[in-house]
Amino acid sequence: MRSTLFRSLRRLASGQRSFLSFCATVIILLLVGGAVASGAQAATGAAGDKPGAGQHFIIATDTTWAPFEFEKDGQLRGIDIDLLNAIAEDQGFTVEVRPLGFDGALAAVQANQVAGMIAGMSITDERKQTFDFSNPYFDSGIQMAVAENNTTVSSYEDLKGQNVSAKNGTEGFDFATQLSQEIGFTVTGFQDAADAYNDVTAGNSVATFDDYPILAYAIQTGEAGLKTVTDQERASSYGFAVKAGENAELLSMFNDGLKNVVQSGAYQSILDEYLGDNAPDATKISGGAIALGNEVIEDDGPGTLPKNPLFATDTPKDKGTFIIATDTTFAPFEFEVNGTRQGIDIDLMNAIAANQGFEIQWNALGFDAAVQAVQAGQADGIIAGMSITDERKEVFDFSDDYFQSGIQMAVKKGNSDVASYDDLAGKNVAVKTGTSGAKFAESIKDQYGFAISQFADSNDMINEVTTGNSVALFEDYPVLQYGIQQGAELQTVTEPEMGDAYGFAVLKGQNADLLEMFNTGLQNAKDTGVYQTIVDRYLKSETDNSGGGFFALLASSMPTLLTGLGYTLLATALSLVFAMILGILFGFMKLSSNWLVRGIASTYVNIFRGTPVLVQAFFFYFGVPQLTGINMDALTAGVITLSLNAGAYITETFRSGIQSVDPGQMEASRSLGLGWGKSMRKVVMPQAFKIMTPSLINQFIITLKDTSLLSVLGLAELTYQGRIIIASTFRSFEMWIIVGALYFIVIWLLTVLSNYVDRKFNK
Repeated sequence: MRSTLFRSLRRLASGQRSFLSFCATVIILLLVGGAVASGAQAATGAAGDKPGAGQHFIIATDTTWAPFEFEKDGQLRGIDIDLLNAIAEDQGFTVEVRPLGFDGALAAVQANQVAGMIAGMSITDERKQTFDFSNPYFDSGIQMAVAENNTTVSSYEDLKGQNVSAKNGTEGFDFATQLSQEIGFTVTGFQDAADAYNDVTAGNSVATFDDYPILAYAIQTGEAGLKTVTDQERASSYGFAVKAGENAELLSMFNDGLKNVVQSGAYQSILDEYLGDNAPDATKISGGAIALGNEVIEDDGPGTLPKNPLFATDTPKDKGTFIIATDTTFAPFEFEVNGTRQGIDIDLMNAIAANQGFEIQWNALGFDAAVQAVQAGQADGIIAGMSITDERKEVFDFSDDYFQSGIQMAVKKGNSDVASYDDLAGKNVAVKTGTSGAKFAESIKDQYGFAISQFADSNDMINEVTTGNSVALFEDYPVLQYGIQQGAELQTVTEPEMGDAYGFAVLKGQNADLLEMFNTGLQNAKDTGVYQTIVDRYLKSETDNSGGGFFALLASSMPTLLTGLGYTLLATALSLVFAMILGILFGFMKLSSNWLVRGIASTYVNIFRGTPVLVQAFFFYFGVPQLTGINMDALTAGVITLSLNAGAYITETFRSGIQSVDPGQMEASRSLGLGWGKSMRKVVMPQAFKIMTPSLINQFIITLKDTSLLSVLGLAELTYQGRIIIASTFRSFEMWIIVGALYFIVIWLLTVLSNYVDRKFNK
């Protein structure tokens, strides 16, 4: 441009061009120069518009953790490195990456020697006390690997008594340490993943635990000499970290940059480069979900649906409503707290229903009753920690398993006499009917020479041991862990034995669509982390609800108990009204001179006085619907049962009361010209009622107490509510004192009222 200007000036000076030609040339040059300057200024402005323009940060990382950070041909490479550079370019800042090793990187951030670190660092609650984390950029998963030629270790159970390796500070190390307490092996930690792998190939350890992408990369490159032998166990997510309370701007730029590189596809390209076919979908990683304008998974606690944008819970509810039966006192799988039904089974089923678009009507009955409800067609399915067994498969169709149980033995806290199965010889142990624990105890009782007592719910089983009637119990380890955590006076004394898998069940050949929706929703929940979030709520909770004295328990439980008392009084009142009608009717029939009428009345009395109330309750709640196809709720079935049962006793009370009146009273009345009916109403009945009053009051009290048996049908009366509170607090002794006191007060008041009425009208 300068040479053109000089040539034009020389031409003007030499007279070769006119003055107009000179002016035109100058104007053109000025326009071209302005456009160039404007473009340069625009380019400078564009760079300057980026939030990190002109800023430089020192970032620490690990050294030998491929494929996230490693050196190749003298150059630092890996997913973390490439992602950090992509974000820096997107946000306009520059970085100096210092490979210090994981522990060194942690120390450097805490000492303010670097601004942040990216090193496949898991986001944990413990680390959040020291660091501020970005949005997750990778969701990890733990896997176990063994030497390529190892054919003896294929599951966790094969590790018993062996040694395993893992890299210090990783979730693989934490997972292996926790698992070692259940299985019984030792864990050796190493500074580098390569050393942990070499320990396996050298034969010092039989297996190693690490994040699946680390193992996959090492195996893919052929450098490890390992093979994976287990499925992935979901672990935490990775995040970029800065010191707590510092470098907030850098953290914000990382999050914004992560969002941009996910949306542009740049991050997916990075993942594909290092992980190939094993690369996850960048948009389905927690942090990738943010790029879609959604939030990271959130958990508001028991009874709520985990919020994960990839696990849609706003599906229109157009696939029908299903009645789902469940247990009542099998924490942490199903139980109630302050009137709210919760637990792993409850939260999982609710989440699947929301994901698949159907509604649930819960029917909490207890395990045995829930099984019968499905068989009787009163429930569409059952989820109640139900083990999948060949025997049950003959009656039910099961979903994919959603939990793998493990059986453990527990004894009363402080018991030092029972530490192994051998110590059970000649003693009694407790189990819960229908559980994997009961099945396991049955399988070894002859070998070790002990007897078994079976109970309908977990609380009764635990009480059997804590009161000393049984020396031990067998139960699924999560149930024991939760119970001990909540204050149950137990201690485990054995390692968990592999138990059965749990499944959702429907009656064989029915509700195939519901089963398919459950399987689809369960897989979605596992893929998005919602399943793990629900399980962690109850099995990783550090909350201890065992605190608080008697009066604190009384205050917290009273609203629930009063609700139950209301149902008790309602069921009692309705039952007594119908029972009195039945008693008077059949009482007169028993006094009839017609043998057929007397026979009908006697048959009714003999049936309902000769069979237990509980059997009658099950017949009307489960049997009648099977025979007639007409379902009834627990209150209706309960009132029918108590009415017919109490009516049978009142029939005999009524008959004996009338026959206790001197026959001369009837004869005298008839001799005065009164008819039979009028004589009975005016002369005989008033005298008979005076005689019957004590027996009727006694029957009223018995009927009130018999309402407690209706808890097996899921009627939320007083006893039921007491069991529900015990299931979550494990404070049975105190709770039964409270429940007993409420029954006593009500029955005492009923007795006082009845005696007052007796004195008032029967003087």
